[in-house]
Amino acid sequence: MKPKCKILIIAGSDSSGGAGIQADIKTVTALGGYAMTAVTAVTAQNTIGVSSIVSIKPKEVEKQILSTIKDIKPDAIKIGMLHSQQVIKAVIKSVNKIKINKIVLDPVMVAKGGTRLINNAAIIYIKNKLMKNILLITPNIPEAEILSKTKINSKKDMIKAGKILIRLGAKNVLIKGGHLKADQMYDILLSKESIKIFKNKKFNSKNTHGTGCTLSAAIAANLSCGKDLIKSCEL
Repeated sequence: MKPKCKILIIAGSDSSGGAGIQADIKTVTALGGYAMTAVTAVTAQNTIGVSSIVSIKPKEVEKQILSTIKDIKPDAIKIGMLHSQQVIKAVIKSVNKIKINKIVLDPVMVAKGGTRLINNAAIIYIKNKLMKNILLITPNIPEAEILSKTKINSKKDMIKAGKILIRLGAKNVLIKGGHLKADQMYDILLSKESIKIFKNKKFNSKNTHGTGCTLSAAIAANLSCGKDLIKSCEL
């Protein structure tokens, strides 16, 4: 069957298959797309936590991206775990050569078990450089707190943090509300011009490993197949 769209995934590997590039490939395939990949790090992990991380050399990340796009041009790009400032620089350099505007960044910073997946220099570089080059950033509440340097305890706080990220240069921000203590689930999409609140019933579950990866990959797949940003985020 001919795929509806092509998505380049730039992210880390998850040995358990529940998150990272493995989850992204499954999501894109389920939505009828074709997934290409550039691995930024190899992790040993499961649904409980991460036991080790081996970062791929920035030059090798760049080679993976450039080799792929010489043969298969993506319709959209999903970026996940970047791990270091040097890898981010390599990704920006490579992506700029593709000249594509449908780019989704899931700023993976801390694993569910608490393991730090990115260093402080990389966080600063994301804020100062990478956010300005992408269409959408999809932080969860802890990640939005780190990026915006503000505490989030309510829906109002989510909007405040999102506006801070917009002022820092992000074009669009989808803050995921799963960490908020509330009976309802709120995800909030912000741009300079508008605020869209997605409200759904909240299901309490321990099975949340890889949900952020899956969501951002699905949004990228929807964008690549021609849906607008709001429709792509509604899923």
